[in-house]
Amino acid sequence: MAATDAAPQARERSIGELFGELAGETSTLVRQEMKLATTELAHKATFAARSAAVVMGGALLGVVSMLTLAAAAVLLLGRVVPLWAAALIVAGVLAVIAYAVARTGLSALKNMEVRPTETIASLQENKSWAKQQIQ
Repeated sequence: MAATDAAPQARERSIGELFGELAGETSTLVRQEMKLATTELAHKATFAARSAAVVMGGALLGVVSMLTLAAAAVLLLGRVVPLWAAALIVAGVLAVIAYAVARTGLSALKNMEVRPTETIASLQENKSWAKQQIQ
């Protein structure tokens, strides 16, 4: 009975079986990496859309408030200089402010990393893993 109690010896797998297993695991890994890349890019696209919406919302509110303030500034400055000169001065100041605000929003979008950095790092790790499995 001692012979039947002994655990059966593990059989060694053939190279074909090992390569088949490696191919299956690699296929699963590639599918998971594609899913990760898709998810990461979706998050980045959402961030970009939110940033663009914030820029546009700020610009719209800025236009409304600046029109009101511009009218008040032109009327006030019109007491000192002709109305056409007052309007020109106010428009120039507002143009400088608008440019600064727009540059800030565009700078935030330009500095956003678009590449799926997490996926790239994971792919490099997978490459190293695959090389170790082959050796």
